[in-house]
Amino acid sequence: MTTPCIISVAITGSVPQKKDNPAVPISTAEQVESTQQAFEAGATLVHLHVRNEDGTTSADPERFARSLEGIRKHCPGMITQVSTGGRSGTGHERGAMLSLRPDMASLASGSCNFPTRVYENSPDLVDWLAAEMLKYDVKPEIEAFDLSMIFQAVKMAQDGRLKTPLHVQFVMGVKNAMPVDRESFEFYARTLQRLAPDATWTGAGIASGQLKLAHWSLELGGHCRTGLEDNIRLTKDQLAPSNAALVEQVVGLCGNYGRHPASVAEARQLLSLPAAP
Repeated sequence: MTTPCIISVAITGSVPQKKDNPAVPISTAEQVESTQQAFEAGATLVHLHVRNEDGTTSADPERFARSLEGIRKHCPGMITQVSTGGRSGTGHERGAMLSLRPDMASLASGSCNFPTRVYENSPDLVDWLAAEMLKYDVKPEIEAFDLSMIFQAVKMAQDGRLKTPLHVQFVMGVKNAMPVDRESFEFYARTLQRLAPDATWTGAGIASGQLKLAHWSLELGGHCRTGLEDNIRLTKDQLAPSNAALVEQVVGLCGNYGRHPASVAEARQLLSLPAAP
């Protein structure tokens, strides 16, 4: 396997908070600085949430605009991906930043259980978000929390609601959703290959599953997601000092599988995105 590995860095999310790890970037300046460090360490895609002053997750387009502007300035060509997840807002509020035309946006194609609530993605909302992504030429990253979401994404691509080729992220380790399980992971990869042979995919493991999915993804030819949104630890006993440190950890694994971290140009080509300006 010699395909370059796209390393995505999810710099912050709704959890963990600063109290869990002070390295989690909250303000625009912190987010831009943390992303630049991760970019220089080898990440070529940033997954972005924004926060209010009190640290709670926000869907404010102005906050997204400020972070995107800084990232584009300091990380030339880096792929920008915004979150349309449920903790950022409700209803159409979740897609209010798509008019900013990031390169990509997350799109969960169905609902599932989360630790304390239902992560609700109604068919009408999924269709609306997909239509907004088509309108603004934003490539979706399908967040698959279970197998049905892969089938739904393929169906949406077949009937024109999503542009092809698809890019799917297999998310494992969220409490009450799909656990970190090797046989299920391999079945995900085989199923996507069977249904959408031109699709690309990324493995995203939560908490202790993050490093495990990095190994599996590198072995099976996929791409890797890391970052403080999903995992606050570098090792079992050590908090991650930065997003860059988690990226460096994945970079260090690539050679073990005959892979190398994708450059900006390689990542954009693999994801069928326009070349960087």
